[in-house]
Amino acid sequence: MCEIPSLKIGDKEAKYAIVQGGMGVGISLSSLASAVAKEGGIGVISAAEIGMVDEKDFMKHPQQANERALRKEIRKTKELSGGGIIGVNIMVAMSEFEHLFEVSVEEGIDIVFAGAGLPLDVPHEKLRNSDTKFGAIVSSDRALKLIFRYWDRHYKDAPDCVVVEGPKAGGHLGFKPQQIDDPNFALEKLLPPIIEAVKPYEDKYDKKIPVIAAGGIYTGEDVYRFINQIGVDGVQMGTRFVATYECDADIKFKEAYIKAKKEDVVIIKSPVGLPGRAIRNKFLEDVEKGKRQPFKCIWQCLKGCDYKKAPYCITQALVNAQKGRFAGGFAFAGANVYRVDKIVSTKELFDELKEGYAKACNSH
Repeated sequence: MCEIPSLKIGDKEAKYAIVQGGMGVGISLSSLASAVAKEGGIGVISAAEIGMVDEKDFMKHPQQANERALRKEIRKTKELSGGGIIGVNIMVAMSEFEHLFEVSVEEGIDIVFAGAGLPLDVPHEKLRNSDTKFGAIVSSDRALKLIFRYWDRHYKDAPDCVVVEGPKAGGHLGFKPQQIDDPNFALEKLLPPIIEAVKPYEDKYDKKIPVIAAGGIYTGEDVYRFINQIGVDGVQMGTRFVATYECDADIKFKEAYIKAKKEDVVIIKSPVGLPGRAIRNKFLEDVEKGKRQPFKCIWQCLKGCDYKKAPYCITQALVNAQKGRFAGGFAFAGANVYRVDKIVSTKELFDELKEGYAKACNSH
């Protein structure tokens, strides 16, 4: 049987080993996450400043707005997903990481994925007294070992799965600029030591800890290669899911993906001090020329943001783009965004991936 295998994380099982990456701000909310879950993948809501998208009181009460918006989106996704598996992606770098983690657990989310920092201090007791599973997002075996050692020592436990994000991913990257195109840091090279590093914890805690590959995975053939030749348990895809009817971004955001050429995909230095992959536009060109976009910081949403020195507010820029207002923002995207040429339904995308997987499988 040449079918994409299922993905089991603890007692949660998705029909297909495809996780839709959590994309913020507001790119993957209930519409996209529920559509992916319905098709048998794992649909993921991004919690990144989620209240800024539609909550009217965000400017006055950002924290309450974020928590309220997250509850709404989780409930809506559950309602629409037909019992499929859904997750929430929460950045460790967010000032309210723990609050949003607790909200997700309270709302009975299937999986919390945490990246953009080391998820060491988590509401562990609350997590383990619930049915929610936990996935750590890493970009190196060093980060993985730090997290697993900490969990082992402090919680006598291990995360339930691991997502390994390579340098071809979209958005903020966990690499130094010079590592991004270095073949030694390619996703294929990062995975084997991580798969090995997880094994002792699987033995110690007597559980399977799936490793999920992310960043630059584009076709069903890619899915086949990573699962069957590199030995991961599943893949995470972000860019492909943006160009779907169900994606929560404005049509202009999706069109930016369709219009992007290879030379438009650039690495930027984000105001939070990390490199990020984005689609070049006038907003980014102005920033590069040293033009500042004045803004008033209402609260420090990201722990590492030096807003006094920042040339623009990254959250505001991403929200503007999500709403199609590119004069005041830009789109993050993966390295393969230039290959996107049309908008399809989530179902069509899954059919295409299944077909490509079967083709690769039959030819081996």
